[in-house]
Amino acid sequence: MTPRERIQAALNHKQPDRVPVDFGSTPVSGIAAGTVYRLRQALGLDSPGDRVKVTEPYQMLGEVKEDLLQWFHADVIGITGKMNRIGIPNADWKEWRTFDDAKVLVPGLFNTDPEKNGDILQYPEGDKSVAPGLRMPNGGFYHDAIIRQKPIDDNNLNPEDNLEDFPIVSDESLDDQRKEVEFLYENTNYAIAYVMPGGSLGNVAAVPAPWIKDPKGIRDIEEWYISHALRRDYINEVYDRQVDIGLKNLEKILQAFGNKIDIIYVTGTDFGYQRGPLMSPDVFCDLYKPHYKRVCDFIHANTSWKTFIHTCGGVRPLIEHIIEAGFDILNPVQTTAEGMDPRELKKEFGDRVIFHGGGVNTQHTLPHGTPEEVYEEVSDRISILNKGGGYIFNTIHNIQADAPVENIKAMVKAIEDSF
Repeated sequence: MTPRERIQAALNHKQPDRVPVDFGSTPVSGIAAGTVYRLRQALGLDSPGDRVKVTEPYQMLGEVKEDLLQWFHADVIGITGKMNRIGIPNADWKEWRTFDDAKVLVPGLFNTDPEKNGDILQYPEGDKSVAPGLRMPNGGFYHDAIIRQKPIDDNNLNPEDNLEDFPIVSDESLDDQRKEVEFLYENTNYAIAYVMPGGSLGNVAAVPAPWIKDPKGIRDIEEWYISHALRRDYINEVYDRQVDIGLKNLEKILQAFGNKIDIIYVTGTDFGYQRGPLMSPDVFCDLYKPHYKRVCDFIHANTSWKTFIHTCGGVRPLIEHIIEAGFDILNPVQTTAEGMDPRELKKEFGDRVIFHGGGVNTQHTLPHGTPEEVYEEVSDRISILNKGGGYIFNTIHNIQADAPVENIKAMVKAIEDSF
């Protein structure tokens, strides 16, 4: 099979010729830039002076080029676009070294000047005349959102204030992406994944709006979750209007792409943690399920795209509702969280949802295990989750900055040996 045929087989719950693989097509299936740098050096793909582009600077993810995609045996490629998740364009690249001493290229508006304590701050649209929206702690690997919550006046809360960061996608931006989709569709045999603008309802990475110069509304993460109980009507109205915008964007995206894309990443909102869901099924069904169903129903009624939801944690009590909302693909399948045993998940839901991820634990095994332990875990997960199709291999969330090259090699060897 070609990579595109292999992914399409998995998406239709058919057994492909080998396990399909994804590395780098979405913001939750990528690789830390420092790890990409060290891996490329170890594999001899780059000379010592070469640098890796940080294409997703919020999480500091590195570009996964064609040669590395081939080494991973990857079958999916993502659409990048010009703007990144911290509100600056991926352009005018400049040299920088990460705290783990990786040689990288960062966008021109990415701030590299450290504070007195060594922290790195990022400013909305690169504008240092306003308060910073992100902080990378000295010695850290990623950015943390800086909460810039103004005093909340419950009598004058306006849902529009929480929609400022959900615009209608511009014709110019969409035209650039259309050209990229058409090129990849016509000149490669990869399956194509695309991230829907503004689909992640209540994503805690987005609630603080670190790319907005003057965020209004409810922007404190703790306050946002409190509002699930105290301001439920407000949250529902925000989501209803957000979906209205999202559906308008989907109409434009459909017109631009047609059925040339295979996977649409709808949401990255986390609904679980290590010990279970972050909220009850009742709250999920009231505040999220109906809104997601509107999005998924439109996609299924008008396209052949498969809908992708990312949610970490022990979300097993929510999976039935996630399926009923219309999601086709569940990522990252955090098998170490409560209730997420891969054998039980495959048996109960494997004929109704595509599992994407779950391949190896990126908190413990991949960074801290031996190559033999990595090999064994990857082999076991593939044998369970790929049986009968409906599975795309990826790690449990992005490959982190502390993953040793030898362990990544062991992971790829296990993938190859499963063919």
